Amino acid sequence: MTTTLLNASSFDPQTASESQKLAVGELLAASYAFAYPEDPPVLPHREAVTLTHVTPGEKVEQFVVWDGEQALAWGSLSFDTKQNLHAAHARLTVHPDHRRHGLGTAVSEQLEAVARREGRHTITFGTSSRNPAGEAYARHLGAQPALPMRVSRLDLTALPEGLLVTWLVRPENDPYVLHVWTRLPDEYLERGADMMMVMNTAPKGDLDMEDWVITPEMIRAWDSMIEEAGEVRYFMAVEDTRSGQLDGYTEVFWDADRAALVHQGATAVRPSARGLGLGKWLKAAMLKHVQAHCPGARWIQTNNADENAAMLGINVKMGFQPWAQFTEWQLKLPQ
Repeated sequence: MTTTLLNASSFDPQTASESQKLAVGELLAASYAFAYPEDPPVLPHREAVTLTHVTPGEKVEQFVVWDGEQALAWGSLSFDTKQNLHAAHARLTVHPDHRRHGLGTAVSEQLEAVARREGRHTITFGTSSRNPAGEAYARHLGAQPALPMRVSRLDLTALPEGLLVTWLVRPENDPYVLHVWTRLPDEYLERGADMMMVMNTAPKGDLDMEDWVITPEMIRAWDSMIEEAGEVRYFMAVEDTRSGQLDGYTEVFWDADRAALVHQGATAVRPSARGLGLGKWLKAAMLKHVQAHCPGARWIQTNNADENAAMLGINVKMGFQPWAQFTEWQLKLPQ
């Protein structure tokens, strides 16, 4: 390997050729297969599509180390232009066959330069225990583990059916009704955005983050990006029929081309509606929905903050087993 390969060049997926985007997709797929060899493989052309995805109000800058037409390393720095103006989120991947040659450093230096230019002094990024090199590099950078999370998996062939039946029972004259959508209807967009901000009450650990504002425009953009990436999001919400307010939700993501693995997204209940069994109802109803609408699904994977005892307790009762540890790291750049 020559020293010229250590240069990380700016990469704009909006103007890059299809072959260049696919090369980065192949890099991401190879890195995933190295860390999670037992999982359904991610598809390079799908990964290439996601490179162009940007949420309204967000900016993303990307860099690649090339060896001819092969992408050896890739990184991105994303940051919001309207909120949390001190922060940015980084991603960094080096091909498993080309590690320990300084490629990660070459990319991370470019990401740091962007962060400094944009005045972002708090950088977050995640690592998995399934890829120990990530944690080692995080400590090398001087980052601090700000939010440790348990990654758990549920074997759908071993569901505690009796427990789920119990959780699905609602009291007589229950004012709550259950909805399930793949896209929030227009008449629920404002209410949906308001409800999704309940996730601001979830544990943040030591993360230096202000509450996020979610808008209907963001939801619609996410809908389009999920569809373009070949996934289906099942979004389940409970509505209080007395007020029309949405008081809780849960969501899962499923790709028919990777059918065995379903990813659990957020689950949240408004503080004012807790203690009414809504969270258990949502979780049990979603599992039943997955069984009926996700053919070939075998596992559901979810992340929970170690300090989130309430949600961990629900998941353990459902049969989720620890599978890995995911850590959200925080790097403070000197100002």
